[in-house]
Amino acid sequence: MKNNVKSITSPKKYITGKGLLASFNEYMQFFGDSAYIVCDEFILERARQEAGKSIEEGGNKAVFEKFNYECTKEEINRHRELARKAGANIIVGIGGGKTLDTAKATAYYEKLPVVIFPTIASTDAPCTALAVIYKKDGSFDEYLFLPSNPDIVLADTGILAAAPPRFFAAGIGDALATYFEARACYQSFGDNLALMKPSTTGLGLARLCYETLIENAVKAQRAVEQGVATKAVEDTIEATIYLSGVGAESGGLAAAHAIHNGMTAVPSLHKAQHGEKVTFGLLAQLVLENAPKEELETVIGIVKGVGLPLTLKDLGVTKFVEEEWRQVAEAACAEGDTMGNMPFPVTPDDVYNAIVAANAIAEAYRGE
Repeated sequence: MKNNVKSITSPKKYITGKGLLASFNEYMQFFGDSAYIVCDEFILERARQEAGKSIEEGGNKAVFEKFNYECTKEEINRHRELARKAGANIIVGIGGGKTLDTAKATAYYEKLPVVIFPTIASTDAPCTALAVIYKKDGSFDEYLFLPSNPDIVLADTGILAAAPPRFFAAGIGDALATYFEARACYQSFGDNLALMKPSTTGLGLARLCYETLIENAVKAQRAVEQGVATKAVEDTIEATIYLSGVGAESGGLAAAHAIHNGMTAVPSLHKAQHGEKVTFGLLAQLVLENAPKEELETVIGIVKGVGLPLTLKDLGVTKFVEEEWRQVAEAACAEGDTMGNMPFPVTPDDVYNAIVAANAIAEAYRGE
């Protein structure tokens, strides 16, 4: 591929509003009439009743299958086999990021269209042509780059606003890094997630994502804590799912996500959400860049305002073991990871120092 080809990639359709689960067939019917639905356990019954009824009443078929907690190669193969057995001609994912990635990967290998229905706004995974594959023990395995984005992403604001507030905050954390990573990638003329060059549209959407969060994130988080959807919630969901997804994919990732990937190997962090770890990765990236104090304080203000973990202690690290964090820094600089998109050379030593300094800065702001 020519090394100066730029790209903008996006789902065919991004639809948002209330009551989308109950009118599911309306959106699915143009892509297939026999759905294999990978579904999170907690919403399985409701999905059967609402989406299942909608599909049936529309004269189409659906088979529902529970997602088994981790997006591994084994789990993807299990769903491929069941989808074939069901004679499916469309794959649907209803649930969190790992469920959706499993549905995307299943659809890719089976060469079928895919409908994505996130139940939590915890990451920008719904919109991307990417699946993050994990090992059975929960550590990062590899990125599966897909040739196209989902056919439809349905963001039901009623369901997303009713999810636990911690997940909503994690989505804000993941989206918060989008602009800073896209900016670094754009400056370095690095590769975006489509393995092409960042476009001005990608950078522009990433910037709009950040501006939308500055304006809405804290107001939205308060509403979600009360279990209600407001205009701020709707705008924040658009930022965390669509603007962040398309902004990251067309704009590129950098240090924040590379550090997150290194952090997946730390046992005490296994209970931390993806977006929570990315948030700390972003703080470390801002230290690496020696970002202006005002920028750092704006980010920390949002992190604190929505109640995201700020320090490593907040993330669950009870004891800082230097050797462990040196390994994180080493992994973050692995060949092929997104650290290479930083606009200057970064060594594992640089990353380790940035992690330690970011934590100390976070500690200082935590008490304020």
